[in-house]
Amino acid sequence: MAVALNNKFALSLLAIAAGALSTLAFAPYGIWPLAILSVLIFLLLIEQRSVKQAAWLGWLWGLGSFATGISWVHVSIDTFGGMPKIASLFLMSLLVSYLALYPALFAGITNRFFSRQNLSRYALAVPVLWLIADWLRGWVMTGFPWLVMGYSQIDSPLGNFAPLGGVDLVTFAIVMMASLFTCMIVTKRWTLAIAPAVIFATGYGLNSAHWVTPNPASKTSFALVQGNIDQASKWLPSERWPTIIKYTDLTKKHREADIIIWPEAAIPAFEYEIASYLANLDALVKEYDSAMITGVINRSNEGQYYNSVLAIGQTDGSDYSYDPEDRYHKHHLLPFGEFVPFEDILRPLAPFFNLPMSSFSRGAYIQPNVVANGKHFAAALCYEIIFNEQIRKNVNDDTDFILTLSNDAWFGDSIGPQQHMEIARMRALELGKPVIRSTNNGVTAITDYRGKIIAQIPQFETAVLTAEVTSTDGQTPYHGVGRWPLYIWSVLSLIIGFGIRRKASR
Repeated sequence: MAVALNNKFALSLLAIAAGALSTLAFAPYGIWPLAILSVLIFLLLIEQRSVKQAAWLGWLWGLGSFATGISWVHVSIDTFGGMPKIASLFLMSLLVSYLALYPALFAGITNRFFSRQNLSRYALAVPVLWLIADWLRGWVMTGFPWLVMGYSQIDSPLGNFAPLGGVDLVTFAIVMMASLFTCMIVTKRWTLAIAPAVIFATGYGLNSAHWVTPNPASKTSFALVQGNIDQASKWLPSERWPTIIKYTDLTKKHREADIIIWPEAAIPAFEYEIASYLANLDALVKEYDSAMITGVINRSNEGQYYNSVLAIGQTDGSDYSYDPEDRYHKHHLLPFGEFVPFEDILRPLAPFFNLPMSSFSRGAYIQPNVVANGKHFAAALCYEIIFNEQIRKNVNDDTDFILTLSNDAWFGDSIGPQQHMEIARMRALELGKPVIRSTNNGVTAITDYRGKIIAQIPQFETAVLTAEVTSTDGQTPYHGVGRWPLYIWSVLSLIIGFGIRRKASR
């Protein structure tokens, strides 16, 4: 009995460690082979386990993965939430425990319906069920698709699958390789190693594929202003004009750029409160045939509040006017940060649920591009950049760049901002458009259309990033058809898998 208990304890520790190992595959560490190894260990652990045991090991794997991979969330809760340490740790534990349910669901369903050690389990069921668990995690309660395995491969040959099927196809390739390695180990069919090698070689070969073409005529000069404003004091009334003046002074030094960009909510005021200032700023940048884009907080005529993106200067030929309807409004709001689920119940419980700006309304899912100096931007505010299908549907034939404004000061000196930048890079690779990313204190950077960072400034510094960027013509396969090929493959795989299972049971 003691040996059995020790074995269970060892298995539990190994599952947690394997999950934690996956965090090292993501930024800022970037040891991408560990993603495959982590999944491989996970799959070996659930081999020949009961449904209950497999689900438990899957939950522990998820616990290790999310406890280490999204540890940065606790920084915002603890520093800005106003909760006692014990309460903030409890809330973080609830979040991690909830997210760990998805790998538990994957493991339990896999061992319930595909317990036989055959190719229908490893080549059909495992990769598809993993994707389904990821899709659910990205949809339930508005979704939290962070730490999707495919992001870890942005600098690996497997990342080259992204223009074909998005980050989901990259995840599929990782899990397929790990699953086939598992099959090879448990069945001792060593020739199966050829299949993962072919997948990897295909990814390597796709590096030479060029789905879009750079357009020299679209070259644009940018100046991205990183104000490095302290989050704790940003919204104090006494800091409003010092912050605005700081951004203005930095802008004046770079007003000859085609487009100047300020980060998310750079202006610590509602737009209607500073309309006269914005009119003067509009005139200032127009003097130099420039345009400016900034994050701003808005209030509609109906009293709804929005996290918005505003363009002024050389836009559509008209002068600035306050029109809260003619803005990009953030659609995917951050739970608790920008809206509170079940707010009537939760708001009275703790100051955390009354964080500043936690009662926003949503903008539309698909919105017109932001236009500045003749260039079209598909916009995404902060958290939105992780929703690949939303970004895909907002990139149209006129889009020149993907624009993402953020304020990662909420997460301090943690791994969160680096992971956030990694996700933004994947959007460039998927859609074949450069990403322009402006933040309050980093990571402020610009990528090319293949997701490679071409310009960046250090975190936690007041600085302006300047660069010339060329956009592209054409369309990646993923931009054209999205996830549909994966949806179809998933349905067919499960139909075939269940058919084989039924035949074998007879």
